[in-house]
Amino acid sequence: MRRRRPERRQIHPDPVYKDLLAAKFVNNLMMDGKKSIAEKIFYGSLDIIKGQLKTDDPLEIFKKALNNVSPILEVKSKRIGGATYQVPIEISERRRMALAMRWIISYSKSRKGQTMSDRLAAELLAAANNEGSSIKKKEDTHRMAEANKAFSHFR
Repeated sequence: MRRRRPERRQIHPDPVYKDLLAAKFVNNLMMDGKKSIAEKIFYGSLDIIKGQLKTDDPLEIFKKALNNVSPILEVKSKRIGGATYQVPIEISERRRMALAMRWIISYSKSRKGQTMSDRLAAELLAAANNEGSSIKKKEDTHRMAEANKAFSHFR
């Protein structure tokens, strides 16, 4: 018998912007439990965005980037009668955000730049403008789902 699912942990808003999404992003960015370093990187990249665009609220750019990167459909492997089909399914809001954050962070790491703050800022700006590697990843995911639309009845 399977065990019960653990209850969701309550996450507190981040100290600077009082925003839950920002806190979640910092937690995703964090490595080896070094939250202060993750916060330094995140807030540093928002300061860079603020300086480049001369906007008073870089959090709007951050949220726009996350929304642009978050996918709507993805494919899941389903085995039916000895054959494995890639079945397109809709993604829940929580998974959309998780994927968007993961993609932005991973493509920021692989980007060219001096500090992680610079690279993250560059990826966030690119994503907000509907360009960059993380947007390409979202489009590839959607293309894959579109190509396998014929198997959507296996849902």
